[in-house]
Amino acid sequence: MDSSLPETSAVELRRLIGTRQLSPVELMDACIARIEALNPAINAICATDFDRARETARQAEAQVMRGAPLGPLYGLPLGVKDLQDTAGLLTTYGNVGLRGNVPTADNLLVARLRAAGAIVTAKTNVPDMGAGANSRNPVWGATGNPFNPALNAGGSSGGSAAALAADLLPLCTGSDTGGSLRIPAALCGVVGLRPSPGLVANDARPLGWSVISVLGPMGRTVADTALQFAASVGPDPRDPLSYPVDASQFWPLKDIDLSRLRVGTTEDFGICIVDPEIRRVFRQRVEAIRPLVAQCEPVDLQLGDADRAFDVLRAESFVAAFADTFRNAPETLGPNVRANVEMAAAITLADRAWAHLEQTRIQRRFAKAFEQYDLILAPVTPVSPFPWTELFAGRIDGQDMRNYYHWLGLTYVVTLATNPALSLPCGTDEHGMPFGLQMVGRLHGDAQLLSAAQALEQVFAASPTLCRPRPDLQALAQARPELKSIVTHPPLHGEPGSFPGGRTAV
Repeated sequence: MDSSLPETSAVELRRLIGTRQLSPVELMDACIARIEALNPAINAICATDFDRARETARQAEAQVMRGAPLGPLYGLPLGVKDLQDTAGLLTTYGNVGLRGNVPTADNLLVARLRAAGAIVTAKTNVPDMGAGANSRNPVWGATGNPFNPALNAGGSSGGSAAALAADLLPLCTGSDTGGSLRIPAALCGVVGLRPSPGLVANDARPLGWSVISVLGPMGRTVADTALQFAASVGPDPRDPLSYPVDASQFWPLKDIDLSRLRVGTTEDFGICIVDPEIRRVFRQRVEAIRPLVAQCEPVDLQLGDADRAFDVLRAESFVAAFADTFRNAPETLGPNVRANVEMAAAITLADRAWAHLEQTRIQRRFAKAFEQYDLILAPVTPVSPFPWTELFAGRIDGQDMRNYYHWLGLTYVVTLATNPALSLPCGTDEHGMPFGLQMVGRLHGDAQLLSAAQALEQVFAASPTLCRPRPDLQALAQARPELKSIVTHPPLHGEPGSFPGGRTAV
């Protein structure tokens, strides 16, 4: 077995499988071995499905040898975020009330990825019910950053980002409300795409017409991310926002001429609190990009009270999802979820109307800006990764945060605008941790955004200061941080990772 296989890109792995140069069984065994060797250091993987994944890989190998038609993700091991239902595989949402939950059906995204040939191998860790940008919960514990396991990996798709950064799996899923794809991607040095609403149909969103929560892909490169994205898009009658789309526009990506791009830049969208260090790093990245493009200048979006608008819209979505549980079993909800539901108690119908009006105004401000620019660039996070023992960043640049998600303003203002946004690895910050560049595209311009990101990625690859950073996997293999110390409820039957009716954790 080639131990370096897990480090190979998903695009190349799929090519090797399709040309019969690589067996899906060999690839699966290599990924499982990598998970067993490195996951104890970062706790990115929670529930696993190794036996069934190996059997599926054997079936896939037989199909390849028979010359059967192969889907775009055929034979590729897949990590699924633990907020997304997987048939026959434990799905806990990181919540004590769901520690034994084994769904009988996949959610729509997982079903599509399986149909494209991906092999569900494991679940990836999340915050309790996905609330927050630090992937720690009382079921599985905390996910550490592969560059330093004592620091956080972001969230809520933190397990997916950490798993990709450590080359545990070639592809992972994610979702994004206030930045849950972009933030962990930035902190772990991988790519995360928040698509335009409706491109990836979601049959599990409580508010069917809400645009703030989307599902999306995550990969180690832009091409890997685009490959998964193309297999994810399309309509479904259970999602009223979804619509028909030509997946071929997303894969393979078309080349783009960077020298013709008009780029707007902002350090803080005019309203976000950002650490001076992050501002310095962002300015350095802008100066590196400036000679590559036709135009690169600051943009003033005049976003008004985006913070309050997001407060209201986020609280509204949490009430829709958790009000019954909050009434009947509040002890099963983590502090972040309870905070959002409690906030909703003071929100009036007039507040909701104002928030929706404010969001519409913000969307139109972005639309106006994109008459002048092809891309808007910003930082993804306002701080370098902090210890995972801190639930959230409570203070930035000498200012206290209003609540547990206020520090995510750089990403949630883009959520309000509904534009597609991608986190692109862009070297490291002043602490040697990954730095993510937030690239925002036109609404429904996801293909152009991905092409621009790939063009920048290719330029960055030749620069030691701009290329995607890689964690020290040899050092990681020796690390054994205490990532489960926040677990307050022992696993069922008293055995770590053992769950009745489900499969087990690593």
